[in-house]
Amino acid sequence: MAISKIERRQKIKRRISRNIYGTAEKPRMSVFRSNKQISVQIIDDVQAKTIVSASSKHKDIESAKGTKSEKATMVGKLAAKLALEAGIKEVVFDRNGYLYHGKVKSLADGAREGGLKL
Repeated sequence: MAISKIERRQKIKRRISRNIYGTAEKPRMSVFRSNKQISVQIIDDVQAKTIVSASSKHKDIESAKGTKSEKATMVGKLAAKLALEAGIKEVVFDRNGYLYHGKVKSLADGAREGGLKL
């Protein structure tokens, strides 16, 4: 019996999450991607709190013209701006089981352009 896409991603996610852990000094930057939207959270796993979040549903990004990858870059830049305002300069990138390709890569590149160190 074939494994579905969701089961495959969950398996990859479990394998990745064994090694990725966010602290207060270096929190985890977790990506969620759907067919139409992309969002990112910067999480302190020690306190189990979301420090910063950004999404393609943000009013400035949603009203902008462009492809989904271009909007993902904007989300990365927004997340980096909010993180720097919160005093975060370095994060651990958690691709959450998605391939580091397309929108996920664009988001990471946008965060780097915004000044975050991944």
